[in-house]
Amino acid sequence: MSTPSDKSRSHGRKKVLAIVLAGGEGKRLMPLTADRAKPAVPFAGIYRLIDFALSNVVNAGYLKVVVLTQYKSHSLDRHITQTWRMSNLLGNYVAPVPAQQRVGKHWYLGSADAIFQSLNLLRDDKPDIVVVVGADHVYRMDFSQMVAQHVESGAACTVAAIRQPISLADQFGVIDVDPEQPAKIREFLEKPTDPVGLPDNPDEVLASMGNYVFDADALIEAVTDDAVLSGSKHDMGGDIVPAFVGRNEAGVYDFRDNEVPGASERDRGYWRDVGTLASYYASHMDTVAPLPVFNLYNFAWPIYTSYGPQPPAKLVRGEHGVLPIAEDAVLSPGVVVTGGQVYRSVLSPSVYVTSKAEVSDSVLLDNVHVGHGAVVRRAIIDKNVEIPAGAHVGVDPEEDLARGFVVEDGLTIIGKGQQFPS
Repeated sequence: MSTPSDKSRSHGRKKVLAIVLAGGEGKRLMPLTADRAKPAVPFAGIYRLIDFALSNVVNAGYLKVVVLTQYKSHSLDRHITQTWRMSNLLGNYVAPVPAQQRVGKHWYLGSADAIFQSLNLLRDDKPDIVVVVGADHVYRMDFSQMVAQHVESGAACTVAAIRQPISLADQFGVIDVDPEQPAKIREFLEKPTDPVGLPDNPDEVLASMGNYVFDADALIEAVTDDAVLSGSKHDMGGDIVPAFVGRNEAGVYDFRDNEVPGASERDRGYWRDVGTLASYYASHMDTVAPLPVFNLYNFAWPIYTSYGPQPPAKLVRGEHGVLPIAEDAVLSPGVVVTGGQVYRSVLSPSVYVTSKAEVSDSVLLDNVHVGHGAVVRRAIIDKNVEIPAGAHVGVDPEEDLARGFVVEDGLTIIGKGQQFPS
C-alpha cells in the first residue's frame, strides 16, 4: 500500500531544489544569539534549530539543499559542514552559502534579496520546483505532500499555513482564502485586527508558516522584479507572496492535511516559532512531559544531528550516598548527575549537576556545571557557565539583574561563558 509520501514524491518527476533561509540575526533571542546565528541556537539538548528544517526537507526526499547564511554564521557553517554530509556519488548535497555580494556592495537586504543574490544556484541546478523554508522553527512536515498539491493546483506559488484561533490573528501574517476555492489565496493580511474566519471554521484563520513552494521560473522572475522595486523590503512574506496574490497565482497548503509517518494525535500538527526567549523556553517544556506535546522519539521521521563523541548519560550517588533524582527531564549524552536533583528540565551534552544541587524548570546548554548545593529555577543557561557551590539562579530576579543576567518573562538567562560574579 502506498503512503501519501510515496505518491507525492513520485508525482510529476519534478526536479526540486530546497533553499533554507538561515541568515536570521535573532535579536529577540539575545543573549543566546550574541555569538551565533538564530538557526544555530541549540535546542532540546543535542540539536540546533536548523536541524528541524533540514531533517524535514531530507526526509521528504529532497537531497539537494542550499543554506543561505549571513549573520555570525561560523558555528552554523561548522555544524552543517560536519553534520550534513550527503552522497557526492549521487550528486546530493547540503551546502552552506554565505552572502557573497554578487550583485553589489551590500549584504542581504531581506529574505527575497538573499534568493535574488543567489540566483546563480538556481541557474546552475536548473530545478523545476523550489522549496523555500525558514531555519528557526520546531516542527515535522513532509514537504513532498505540499509540492504535490502545488503541482496539481497549477499555482506559481504555494504558502504553507497553520490554523490558529481567530483571536490570535493580530499576531500573524494571515491568509484570507476564497470561500469558493479554499486552496486559493484571496488576500495576504499582516497582523489583521478584523479578519474573516475560514469557510469551514469561522473561529480559525490560516497563519503563514514561512514555508513556500514555487515554480522555479516564477520565483526567479519575482525576486528579479522585486530587486529594483522602490519601497520594497525585499521580504518573501511581505513582498514576494503578495505580488503572486495580486496576480491571482498563489495557493495555500493547510498544514492540517500533512501526514507525517509516526506522528501521534498529541503531537500531530505541532509547530512553534521559537523567535523569543519565552517561546524558546516553552518549546523546551513541550519536550519534557511524560506524554510530550512534541515527541522527539518518532523514529519514522527522525530529526538528524551530531553531538560528537559523548559517553552515555550517567546518574550516580553523590557524597554520603545521596541519591540522584531526575523527573520529567531530557538528559543528553555526556550528562552526569551526581547526587543532584533535576526536575522538568533539559540538560545538554556534558552538563554536570553535583551533589545536593537542584535544577528545575530550566534549560542548560552544553558544558554547564552546577556546583554543590546550588539552586537553578526557571533559567536558560548558555554554554560553558559555572554555577558556584551554594549559588541561587532564578530565585530572586532582582539579585539576578544585579549580577548582570537577563531577566525576562519570569526567566533568568545567562549568556555563553558568562562569569558568575563572586
